[in-house]
Amino acid sequence: MNNHSYLRPAVSSARFERRHIILTLSFLLLVIVPTAVSAWYLWTRAVDQYVSTVGFSIRKEDASTPGVDLLGGLTQFTGGSTASDTDILYDFLKSEDIVAKIDAAVDLRGKFSKEWPNDPVFAYDPSGTIEDLTKHWQRRVEVLYDTTTRLITLRVSAFSPEDALAIADATFDESSRTINRLSDIARDDATRFASNELTRAQEKLTATRQALTAFRMRTQIVDPEADLEGQMGILNTLQGALAETLIELDTLRENSTDRDQRVIQTEKKIEAIRNRISEERAKFSANSEGPGGENYAELMSEYEKLSSDMMFDQTAYQSARAAYDIALAEAQRKSRYLAAHIEPKLAEASLVPDRPYLLACVFGALLLGWSVLLLIYYSVRDRR
Repeated sequence: MNNHSYLRPAVSSARFERRHIILTLSFLLLVIVPTAVSAWYLWTRAVDQYVSTVGFSIRKEDASTPGVDLLGGLTQFTGGSTASDTDILYDFLKSEDIVAKIDAAVDLRGKFSKEWPNDPVFAYDPSGTIEDLTKHWQRRVEVLYDTTTRLITLRVSAFSPEDALAIADATFDESSRTINRLSDIARDDATRFASNELTRAQEKLTATRQALTAFRMRTQIVDPEADLEGQMGILNTLQGALAETLIELDTLRENSTDRDQRVIQTEKKIEAIRNRISEERAKFSANSEGPGGENYAELMSEYEKLSSDMMFDQTAYQSARAAYDIALAEAQRKSRYLAAHIEPKLAEASLVPDRPYLLACVFGALLLGWSVLLLIYYSVRDRR
C-alpha cells in the first residue's frame, strides 16, 4: 500500500470586512446609543418617587382565617356560588371605579401629573381620559395579592412622600367602604325573608287590633267576657233569690191560707223574679240585643273570633320577631371589615425609579433584540 500524505489548504487570515463595520454600527445605534439615552434620562430627567406601603386583609367577626366569602350568607339563601372577598377587592383595586373615586377624593390627576412635562415617561399627561388614568394607576399602584394567606399589599408611588401617603390612605378608606357596602348587602339579603315575614305579621296584628277597637267603639262594650260574667252573676243572684222566695212561700202556706196577703205578695215576687230570669236568659238567645241594638249572641261570636285572631296574630308576631332577631344576629356575626396589618407611613427616602435596575433591563432588552437580528442576518446570509 502506498502512503499518500494529504495537505490541508491554508486558512486565509481574517479581514475586517464591510459587514463587520455594519454590525458594529448597528450595535452602537441599537444598543449603546439607546442605553446611553436611557441613562441620561434616568439620571437627569426622571424625578425621584416615594413609596408608601399598606397591607390589609378581610376579616369577619367569627372568622378563624381571613379572606372568607363575604357573600357566604347570601349563598346559603340563594344556593349560588360567589368569588371570595379578597378576589373581589383585588379586582376592584384595579378598576376604573376606584380610580374615579380616589381622583375625586385626593385629586389623583394632579398628583400623578405634578412633574409633567419635565418627566413625560413617569408623569401622567393631565389631558388624558379616565382610561389613561386607570392605566397610569396600574403602573404607579402595585397590588400584591397572596392567594394562600389572602393578604393584599399596596405599594403606592408618587412624586412626594405626602402624595404617596394621601393616595395610600384614600385607597384603604375606599376599600373599607366597599367591603362595608358588600357586607350591608349580604346582611340585607340574609335578613330580607325574616324582615318581610315580620312586617306581614305586624301589619296583620295591627289590623286585628284596629278591628277589635272598632268593635268596642261600636258596641260600647270594652270587654264582652267581663260583661258576660256580669250577666251570669245577675242570673245566678236571681236564681238564688228565687230559691229563697220559694222556700219562704212554702213556709207561709204551712201557717196561713192562700188568701193571706203575705202569700199573695210572695207569689207576685216569685213571678217577678221568674220574669226577670227569663229576660236575662233571653239576652243569650239568638234574638237578644246588645247595648247598640245588635244581637248579643252574634256580638259574642264576633268578639270570640276577634279575640282568637288577636291571640294567633300575637303568637305569629312573636315568632316572626324571634326569627328576625336570630337572622339579624347571624348576619351581624358574619359581618366583614377591613383590617390593616401594615399601616401606611410617610416615606423618608426615594426608592423609585430604581435607575441601575431599569438601565440594566433596557440594556439587556436591547442586547437581546440586537442578537436576534444578528442571528437572522447570518441565517439569511448562509442560505445564499
